[in-house]
Amino acid sequence: MANKITEILKTKYPVIQGGMVWNSGWRLAAAVSNSGGLGLIGSGSMYPDVLEEHVKKCQQATDKPFGVNLPMLYPDIDKHIETILKYKVPVVFTSAGNPKIWTETLKNEGITVVHVVSSVKFALKAQDAGVDAVVAEGFEAGGHNGRDETTTLCLIPNVKKHVNIPLIAAGGIATGSQIVAAMVLGADGVQLGSRFAATFEASSHETYKNILVNAGEGDTVLTLKELAPVRIIKTEFYHELVNAYENCASKEELAKLLGRARPKKGMFEGDLISGEFQAGQSSALIDEIKTVQQVFDDLLAEIRDLKFDFMKVFTES
Repeated sequence: MANKITEILKTKYPVIQGGMVWNSGWRLAAAVSNSGGLGLIGSGSMYPDVLEEHVKKCQQATDKPFGVNLPMLYPDIDKHIETILKYKVPVVFTSAGNPKIWTETLKNEGITVVHVVSSVKFALKAQDAGVDAVVAEGFEAGGHNGRDETTTLCLIPNVKKHVNIPLIAAGGIATGSQIVAAMVLGADGVQLGSRFAATFEASSHETYKNILVNAGEGDTVLTLKELAPVRIIKTEFYHELVNAYENCASKEELAKLLGRARPKKGMFEGDLISGEFQAGQSSALIDEIKTVQQVFDDLLAEIRDLKFDFMKVFTES
């Protein structure tokens, strides 16, 4: 049975690793690609020279397709584009901005372009911009999120009803049964974030990974909607935010409290006091730090146990 996502991404499985800042370095991207999925380098937390280093190392570590996640609001995005074109990165996932700006440039170089959206409205805009596929991300997802707070369960069938291009489901997905559910809802593939963040290959700090696997139901919250909605784990920084809201902090005061380095302090440096720890609701389903290959083995075993006909896509070749 053909799968639209494996065809356009040239992967074995329609499983994509989210391009998470401070998590998605070359080791994680290469491991996911080597396991049959599509690994993404998260360029949003990288200076241009750092992205170039990660792209070169990823090319050395895998002969499989991999991609770069490219936030459109990145200040030096033109330099990231130069690196992507220079090293002929085959796939780019764009997010957080207008997909029209760079899609034509990338596609003219033979690059597959996928855009991340949180609503039907933005999915249609991405389709009109000429992207090859969209990631529809429900508000269960970790990190920056849509303002509409639409769940994956509702978002996927609604986007499917309105677009003609391949659809990737994201937000709150960490298990094989959830992958099956997403595809039943109409998705052609899935993107997992937190599950891959809690792997040995992720570039994030061990403290952050341990917080992920110890998180339970209700331990994440969507906050800072006045600035840019973000789902984080309830650590010390979250309690600072609660106090700020209780004291009727202005948008400017919230921005000052957030600062610029909170995500790095949390996810990359493991600072439990000052750090921001982004994570999805699926963290409550993650109980162990594993290798990427172990994650794939578990997902595929669970999927095959469900014995759905369309899961022929996951059959070993």
